Amino acid sequence: MKSRTLPLLLLVITVMFSCAKKEEDTLPIKVAKAYGFDNFDKINSIAYQWNVQPNPETLRTRNWKWNIKERTVEFADADTSYTYSLDLPKEQMPEADGGFINDKYWLMFPFQLVWDKGYTFTVIENTKAPISGLPTTQLTIVYNDVDGYTPGDAYDLFLDENHLIKEWVFRRGNGLEGRPITWENEQEFKGVKFATEHKNDAGVKFIWFSDIVVE
Repeated sequence: MKSRTLPLLLLVITVMFSCAKKEEDTLPIKVAKAYGFDNFDKINSIAYQWNVQPNPETLRTRNWKWNIKERTVEFADADTSYTYSLDLPKEQMPEADGGFINDKYWLMFPFQLVWDKGYTFTVIENTKAPISGLPTTQLTIVYNDVDGYTPGDAYDLFLDENHLIKEWVFRRGNGLEGRPITWENEQEFKGVKFATEHKNDAGVKFIWFSDIVVE
């Protein structure tokens, strides 16, 4: 008589594997992937100019080149330019690093949802976006009180059906009030997508990115 032990064992293993389900991505991860995060490891550097115009009389710019593999940042503004290492101890970081983090969040926040670990998130379905009034999914990100230059901040992201950010509200220190801002003019570079313009609730463009080069 032939033993049936081995076929039975194989059957059990097959059933076990067929029942195993792949863990579903969280909404923050889905947002990052919607902007091409899966292609980010193919990129060596990102250069761009950050522009802000808080009022008609004032325009400020900063130029950055983030050498991702080398872990260095090249910085230039109207007064100075230099390169620094991202591996410096925090107390030795130049003042410009705060600007680098700020500007990178405006350009690459979807990817920060993967890179950053010190936050919690909540999701509310069928919420009206604060500026357009269109139905969206609200994803709220709240950072811890320890990490970063401005710990404890919160971001309310208003997402479309493709998990793209259409608007957000930044709330300093997780306060109750914040400024609603649009995310517009998405452009794709080597499979990675950036929103390059941000307008306030009056429709005025006040932060935008130019001279983007991705290598």
